[in-house]
Amino acid sequence: MASTTAHKLAKGQKEISVSEFFEKNRQILGFDSLVKSLIMGVKEAVDNALDACEEARILPDLIVQIDRIDQREYRVTVEDNGPGIVSTSMPNVFGRLLYGSRFHAVRQSRGQQGIGISATIMYGQITTGKAATVRSKVYGAEAAKEIDIIIDTKKNRPILLREDFIPWNEVPHGTRVSFYMNGRYVNGKQSVPEYLRQTAIVNPHASITLIDPDGKEYYFKRATEQMPPPTKEIKPHPDGIELGTLMNMIKATKERSLVKFLQKDFNRISERVAKEICAAANMPETTRPSTFTLETSKQLLEGMGKVKIMAPQVDCLSPIGDQLIRKGLKHVLDNVRPEFYAPPVTRDPKVHSGNPFLIEVGIVYGGDLPKDSPVQIYRFANRVPLLYQQGACVITKAIENTDWRRYGLEQRGGSGIPFGPAIILVHVASTKIPFTSEAKEAISSIPIIQEEIELALKACGRNLRTHLNKRERRAKTRSKFEIVQVILPLMAEKTARIVGKPVPDLKGTITKIMNIVWIDDSVTFEKGRHNVKVTVYNYTPKRQRFNLHTVLPEGCLDEVTCKPHPAEVRADGKISWELPYIPSTDTYEITFSLDGLDADEFDETNLYISGINPIDVMGADPLPGDWDVAGVDFTEVEAPAQAAEEEEEPDYDEEGEELEDE
Repeated sequence: MASTTAHKLAKGQKEISVSEFFEKNRQILGFDSLVKSLIMGVKEAVDNALDACEEARILPDLIVQIDRIDQREYRVTVEDNGPGIVSTSMPNVFGRLLYGSRFHAVRQSRGQQGIGISATIMYGQITTGKAATVRSKVYGAEAAKEIDIIIDTKKNRPILLREDFIPWNEVPHGTRVSFYMNGRYVNGKQSVPEYLRQTAIVNPHASITLIDPDGKEYYFKRATEQMPPPTKEIKPHPDGIELGTLMNMIKATKERSLVKFLQKDFNRISERVAKEICAAANMPETTRPSTFTLETSKQLLEGMGKVKIMAPQVDCLSPIGDQLIRKGLKHVLDNVRPEFYAPPVTRDPKVHSGNPFLIEVGIVYGGDLPKDSPVQIYRFANRVPLLYQQGACVITKAIENTDWRRYGLEQRGGSGIPFGPAIILVHVASTKIPFTSEAKEAISSIPIIQEEIELALKACGRNLRTHLNKRERRAKTRSKFEIVQVILPLMAEKTARIVGKPVPDLKGTITKIMNIVWIDDSVTFEKGRHNVKVTVYNYTPKRQRFNLHTVLPEGCLDEVTCKPHPAEVRADGKISWELPYIPSTDTYEITFSLDGLDADEFDETNLYISGINPIDVMGADPLPGDWDVAGVDFTEVEAPAQAAEEEEEPDYDEEGEELEDE
């Protein structure tokens, strides 16, 4: 009886097509609500377009158009100016799940699994019964290839309903995909316009146009002509590699000796390091990989863990970069006019399960951002916005675990999402993002990734706290100065009237009360040139002489005009002035001009001082210790021990962690 049942069960067992599986479990791919489904459809098409343009080194020009067919049905069209798709590949790219060129490549890209756009077409086919239309033209072609396509979900194969060559003279090359789907178009935090707005922040080299169902046009203008660096494919990095993966690599290798296998099949293993690993694993260098067993594989893995191996090179990743993060934020957030953009922080690359990754963090503060609401969190993975499942993402957990009270934001209980007028941007770049699901909406809570995010958040938070401390001290000093300037003259005038004597000169008295060197700077942009004026006020009872320094942003032309006397300008952009003696109660002005920058690339000057006690100066920071300019004395006078308590900086360990007070 049992045998008969087993035979009946065996007859009913058969292979399941991957497209048939996702057809019945489409929520796994993110198509679990009408609003979200429409966003996912746009997202997958836009991601593919950006990847194609960047691989061809073409500045992306994207047009997204959404037309309302009826109350639930929409037609989505996404057009790009990429290199186009060869006509023979078009059916498989758009009509077959798990088909692509990036899954096995160890390098950063938006799409990797080959599921996104074909799953979108499949979802549209399921919900509307209509085919998708794809048009593509490669450079030099006389006409574009256009197809109407659906997916045979039982076999995971494309079915072409129509194919034709048509003229497309308006563009030299590019791709346009149009599909129908059930959805719901909304505005707000989780919407198509918000997704494209955040995409523009981390892809400032792209120009994106959205035409919504009501005909309203959104234009996210290109903020820079600078393309992100191209990514290079690398071998897996040995750090964090798992035993099963190592055994599969041993089985697949064509090398005939252990030392050659380590050299050729792994990243960052030279011949010397390979020999060190063999010695640490107590295995001969000539051991044939084909003879490896489970035990010898474990032995090799342990040996790899004992040898120090260089971190992976960064050229397999495409970080946004400090300058472009700032430019992207400024370009898109211009309507809220933030008060402060904390210098973005980029961590050195680390490795998870053999896959390199790095973390970038930026913070925007003040302006018209809401003061009594939780901070806005912008999460990105490989330059793609993550709009959903914020609570399940390692980025959110890292933000919640950081004590933001140290950095000037309100945080009830010392944990959780902080409150305040701020935006926190976190970008995770990796050769393989460990998403929680195929929908790619949240990043898994991997300890090393969370640790790196927290370290980057703390470093960026310290920049924010420095700004807030400086702002508070400057406000207190300015308030004190204004009070002294108003009250003392009134007292002197009344006293002089009473005693019948002339009103005394109060400059010396005011300087004794203030006892500070005040440095103000302003930046104006006119006729393609940035003009900077730095004014030094000596509100101390004695004459002062010190050195003033600043750093030019990248992209300036070589010519920097400085007045009243030339400055020392270094090739790395550092400028130094050796100021003359400034008498008590006197002022001194420096002006300089910069060419070669866009208007929004330079709006504030980071000033540093040396040769004077920094506690006596307001408006400039002590010179960092990594400056070294010949002929200029950068010796800093040590600040007195009784420095103001609010200016004291906490101690940090080697990783940048703050040490708790004893």
